Amino acid sequence: MLSEHEVIEATTPSGGSEADFARTKYERIGEHLKRQIREGQLPPGTALPSEQQLASLFDSARSTVRQAMGLLEQEGLVSRVQGKGTFVHDQARQRLSCGLDILALVIPEVLSGFYPSLQHSFEESASYSQNQMLVCCTRNNVDKQGNVILQLIDNQVGGVAIVPASTPPTPGYQIRQLQKAGIPVVLCHRAVEGITAPLLGLPFREIGRLAGDALVEQGHRRCAFFAPHRTKTTDLYLDGFQSALADVGCELDDHHSYFGAAGVIDMQELDAEIAGTLQRMLDQPGRPTAIFTSFDSMAERIYLHLTKMGLRMPEDISLIGVGDQVRHSVLQQQIASVTVNETQLGYRAAELLNQMRSGELAIETTLTEVMPVEVYQGTTLGTCDH
Repeated sequence: MLSEHEVIEATTPSGGSEADFARTKYERIGEHLKRQIREGQLPPGTALPSEQQLASLFDSARSTVRQAMGLLEQEGLVSRVQGKGTFVHDQARQRLSCGLDILALVIPEVLSGFYPSLQHSFEESASYSQNQMLVCCTRNNVDKQGNVILQLIDNQVGGVAIVPASTPPTPGYQIRQLQKAGIPVVLCHRAVEGITAPLLGLPFREIGRLAGDALVEQGHRRCAFFAPHRTKTTDLYLDGFQSALADVGCELDDHHSYFGAAGVIDMQELDAEIAGTLQRMLDQPGRPTAIFTSFDSMAERIYLHLTKMGLRMPEDISLIGVGDQVRHSVLQQQIASVTVNETQLGYRAAELLNQMRSGELAIETTLTEVMPVEVYQGTTLGTCDH
């Protein structure tokens, strides 16, 4: 809880007069204890060591410790109980967060895919708890995400829900910077290696399996797979999809897979490649009778290109994507998809952030909730009769 190494770092002044030394020391002791409260290392109700014990631990005079404790008591962070000791106040973390009323949502994209519903529900939930909301778009770029995180720390936001960038995978130190600053983090969709934080995850392998099962049940045996880029997430989609094909003695032909460039999130940038790949696949003997794509925005592009080629769905070819339960556009309403309730995810993310801010939940917790998924039939999923 109060390690000797941390205490030395917390109480060693950088220089100055004797008066500055005394002032710096009690302020540093107070700030060190505040940080431990904020980060959940001193949970609500925790009994603090006695003044004598703290003086020994911090190598300080009891009067210096008494000043620090008096400061914490004035701020409502600790309460003294006669004959029993000093305890962390039940509302200490919440009081430390007073004024930090901004909750941030960090996402790869704002206008397509899962993200409009996630953004709307997170904003609505934040407003219920009287928090302002800030949306940061990373374009799935790790470097841009790192800059965003530094700005959020500098602005002392109250909490961050983040869909981590995936190409390359988000490094743990980016998220750890937020946690070290006492800022709660909720990971959405996927975990970050080396980070302990609440996770609202997607069952990527199950999603691929459901898409494969839906096509196999309709008699499809020659299928294609499209993804915006290749990541660990994509490989899980692919693994689940291939397992469904393997159950009926089929496999995915290498020539029937397409992966866009790493880091690309805008489907318009991949449009020409998608069209060319589709044309090559469909011109080959034994062409695919169905396509699974891991992102609804890509499914929309594929739908439009297939239509331009004169193909009817589902009569000539079936199509299934992955996306949000809320089908925002007329085109999305046509496309079959394995869907996630992103509205529920957004509400839950904001709820977890506020639980961590109030001290009800530790900042570093292993809580994991996997979001449920289901198949939306649309009009692009049909029987294979050729």
